[in-house]
Amino acid sequence: MAPGPAVWAMVPMPLILVGSVRFQQWLAPRYTAVREKVGLLNGQLANNLGGIATIKSFATEDYECDRIRRYSDRYRHSNQHAIALAAAYVPLIRILVFVGFIAILLLGGLVALRGEIAVGTYSVMVFLTQRLLWPLTRLGETLDQYQRAMASTRRVFQLLGTPVQIHPGDRQAQDPRGEVRFLNVNFAYQSGYPVLEKLDLRVPAGSTVGVVGPTGSGKSTLVKLLLRLYETETGTILLDGQDIRTLDLRSLRQTMAWVSQDVFLFHGTVAENIAYGRFDATPTDIERAAKAAEAHNFIVGLPQGYDTIIGERGQKLSGGQRQRLAIARAVLKDAPVLILDEATSAVDNETELAIQRSLEKITAERTTIAIAHRLSTVRHADCIYVMEAGRITEKGTHEELLSLGGTYANLWHVQTGDRILSA
Repeated sequence: MAPGPAVWAMVPMPLILVGSVRFQQWLAPRYTAVREKVGLLNGQLANNLGGIATIKSFATEDYECDRIRRYSDRYRHSNQHAIALAAAYVPLIRILVFVGFIAILLLGGLVALRGEIAVGTYSVMVFLTQRLLWPLTRLGETLDQYQRAMASTRRVFQLLGTPVQIHPGDRQAQDPRGEVRFLNVNFAYQSGYPVLEKLDLRVPAGSTVGVVGPTGSGKSTLVKLLLRLYETETGTILLDGQDIRTLDLRSLRQTMAWVSQDVFLFHGTVAENIAYGRFDATPTDIERAAKAAEAHNFIVGLPQGYDTIIGERGQKLSGGQRQRLAIARAVLKDAPVLILDEATSAVDNETELAIQRSLEKITAERTTIAIAHRLSTVRHADCIYVMEAGRITEKGTHEELLSLGGTYANLWHVQTGDRILSA
């Protein structure tokens, strides 16, 4: 019967389709591993480029080259593992297609020789079989490209599907005065080690509060919680009596100007970096803020003054110059709450004194939270809180804390040279 050869020609099709499904199941995890390995390699390369000065100063180029080589080898082996399977599949499809052709040629030829079908019919059958089966040889390549794309797509959707930890409120901060309160706040990072425990702290509107303490006591964490970069585990943070979790994030953060201890400047001019966040600022406003931060004198000494390009992360400036630009940026924002997180840690003593004189004017009408290791930065604060192991252990004015003879007094005497810190 004439349908016999056609049926045999169609036999490879279900085998190819079933095999393609299995092929995808085998290939998907291999390309996922490839994407993971190349992500690690790119991350390490970016890390090395960012820390190139440290690598050179420690003469660890060979160590880093070996580490990149190991990441590259893992990526190469993972890629070879995936390509080996992809390369093997295409010949298998071609073999199955070849079986279909053999079936139509041999069986159809025998039927034609017996006179059961015309030679013309047989020729058309061969042609139709070729047009039907041959495109299936591209199926392996298509599935390979599909799995490559899906491996990257899954990583993107995994990132997009990360649960949101910070849920913004819908209320606007109306005419903020800047009163800040921490009520029984507890917080720990993913490591589980508690950073803040039952913290209570009050910053009256318009006052200046200093926060001091040993490294790792949780001082900078206060700022991150106040800006809602992280969420408290328990407890409440209030801004003018309103729970900050009920406030719109943009509205909340617009009430605060933050000078981080890790200053980040963007590639661009000095003026653009000072005006970041207040893009409508005039040159006069920018210059006034720079003078308040004791930055104007060094800026005018730059090749193009305020139009000087400072490079990526401000690499063309010194640490103290970058810090003064960050202070000028915060001053220009003119927010009700000013947060200084080690704002003068990278400046010399003379510049620090000049900045302190300016800050006395800047902080006169706004709430200021000053986190410092240099106690001279906060000695004139209205109240100073001493933190140890995530708790407030002392509070009071500079004179009151000195009279207590506790941690603050010890730190003060060490920094002023009256006492040598014991080993």
